[in-house]
Amino acid sequence: MPTLDRQDNVFVLDIGEGENRFHPDWIASVDAALDEVARADGPRALVTAATGKFYSNGLDLDWLFAHAEAHHDYVVSVHALLARLLSLPVITVAALQGHTFAAGAMFSLAHDFRVMRADRGFWCLPEVDIDIPFTPAMSALIQARLAPRSAHEAMVTARRYGGRDAATAGIVDHAVDSDAVRATAVGIAAAQAGKAGDTLGTIKARLYAPALTLLRDTDNPLG
Repeated sequence: MPTLDRQDNVFVLDIGEGENRFHPDWIASVDAALDEVARADGPRALVTAATGKFYSNGLDLDWLFAHAEAHHDYVVSVHALLARLLSLPVITVAALQGHTFAAGAMFSLAHDFRVMRADRGFWCLPEVDIDIPFTPAMSALIQARLAPRSAHEAMVTARRYGGRDAATAGIVDHAVDSDAVRATAVGIAAAQAGKAGDTLGTIKARLYAPALTLLRDTDNPLG
C-alpha cells in the first residue's frame, strides 16, 4: 500500500511496488496522504514514486468486473482523486520509474511535472486498444495537460512512449537515467516548495476549471 515520507520540505508518496492499480483501498490510501500534504504548514511539495517494474497500470479492472454494481461510484472516486491531485495547493512531481498506463498515465498528468526513466518503461493510454472509451472528464484532463497533437496521437493510437519520446512529445519534462529519476523529481519539488499555499491552489483551480468541473461531476461521470 502507499506510504508517505518527508524529506525536509518534500513529501515523498511511494504508491507501491506492484502494478499499483486503482483498488478502492489504494485510492483511499493515496487520498489520505494528499490530505496530510494539504494540511501541512509552511514550504512543501510532493513527489509520487513507485518501486519496481510499474509506476501504475491504472484501473483495477478485476475488482471492477467483480463489483459491477459499484461502477458509478468507482468512476466517481477515480475522478475525485485525479481532481484532488490536479488542484493540490503544492507543486507535485511524478517520478516515473516504470510502466505508466491508462489511468496511471492520467494520474501522472495530474501532476505539475513528470520525470521518466529514459531507457526502459512505457507511458501509454491504451484505451482504444482495450475498448474502454475515455470518460469526458478523463478526456478533458488529458487535453488540458498535453499539447493537441500529442493528446491526439496518445489517445487515438495508444502509442507506447519511451522516456525520450515522451519528453520530445511534451508528455514528461525530463527523461533521465534510472538511478536519477526519484532524485531529479525531489530536486524539482524542493526548488518549488516555497510556492505552496492558497494562491497556488487558486491558480490551479482557475487554470484547470473546465477539467475540474467534469472530474467533480458525481451525477453523470460517464457522460
